[in-house]
Amino acid sequence: MYLCRKFCGQTAYNHEKKQKMLLDYQKVKVYQANVPVLSDVDFQVDEGELVYIIGKVGSGKSSLLKTIYCEIDICDDDADRAEVLGRDLKRIRRKEIPALRKELGIIFQDFQLLHDRSVEKNLRFVLKATGWKDKTAIAERIDEVLAAVGMSEKKTKMPSELSGGEQQRIAIARALLNTPKMIVADEPTGNLDPETASNIVALLREITQKGTAVIMSTHNIPMLDKYPGKVYECKEGRFERCLF
Repeated sequence: MYLCRKFCGQTAYNHEKKQKMLLDYQKVKVYQANVPVLSDVDFQVDEGELVYIIGKVGSGKSSLLKTIYCEIDICDDDADRAEVLGRDLKRIRRKEIPALRKELGIIFQDFQLLHDRSVEKNLRFVLKATGWKDKTAIAERIDEVLAAVGMSEKKTKMPSELSGGEQQRIAIARALLNTPKMIVADEPTGNLDPETASNIVALLREITQKGTAVIMSTHNIPMLDKYPGKVYECKEGRFERCLF
């Protein structure tokens, strides 16, 4: 059982901690296909935090996450404040979005690996697309992130040769390539068996110990007890802090 309650503005939690705030939403409205699904969203995330977002399908979880990396816009009239990594999302320009996304890691439920190339080439593609040019530095970074997720031996494998859990670990490695300040994960365990899902959340929690914040949506409620973090629920147009 858990209880949810509305938190207004910046919480006492943030005042008590000294970590840098990476995300600050105050009175934000979130849309899904031009229909408002969440109103008055008050949401703060500090560096190194593990944050869960729960709620039924269609409750606005994914749409909220998409606002963080500007796939869904936040208009000036739809928020008192909407800041991510020091950027005002109400006024951010299109040309500024790639730089923001470079400081974020994004993980999807369906992995979104390129199936026509190996693990190594998947990661190399991302690094080159984000401005890396030095071949030695690229090779070293790929080795570093694969080691971090326990996938060093899978470097030459094709995605089709990997299990679902292994593909998700590669997706996490991809998210880590540019040393993100924050990772946004949309149902990263949704297609995985319970044991594999537990291992993935354990890995994400381990990443937070190095200062990277992780925000993940999930339906896996038992995982919240096993790997504690801050919990919010999207429900009937509201966004509320939950106390387990």
